[in-house]
Amino acid sequence: MTTAATGDIVRIHYAGRLTDGTPFDSSEGRAPLEFTLGQGQVIRGLEAHVTGMETGARSTVTIPVMDAYGPRRDEAIQQLDRAKLPAGVDVEVGTQLQARTADGGMLPITVVGFDEASVTVDANHPLAGQDLVFDVELIEVVKAA
Repeated sequence: MTTAATGDIVRIHYAGRLTDGTPFDSSEGRAPLEFTLGQGQVIRGLEAHVTGMETGARSTVTIPVMDAYGPRRDEAIQQLDRAKLPAGVDVEVGTQLQARTADGGMLPITVVGFDEASVTVDANHPLAGQDLVFDVELIEVVKAA
């Protein structure tokens, strides 16, 4: 059996749920999730859990908030002047928008409220503030060169 180590490309099947059992994502019916260990391509807790697993192994891990998407931050909820939104944007609670960051990157934001003059948006990740549970199966390890 091959053991996953930093620098390896791994492929996993997974099912993610909240600690109350509510599912939030799964690779079921899709190709396995592929990422390189040590590159920060997935949340820290999942990457740490997969490191050291052997090909074919299955396990369940609970990832605490700080190793998942972090705590919810009140400062990530902001009120914007509605006139500053692009023309033609339909605003409803739950609408996903993107804002440009100071360094030119894009930040997903979600509308959480609005009125005639303003729109309240939340830049927290939807899973921020949650411990996450993953059922993981390590399908393949491609050893680093």
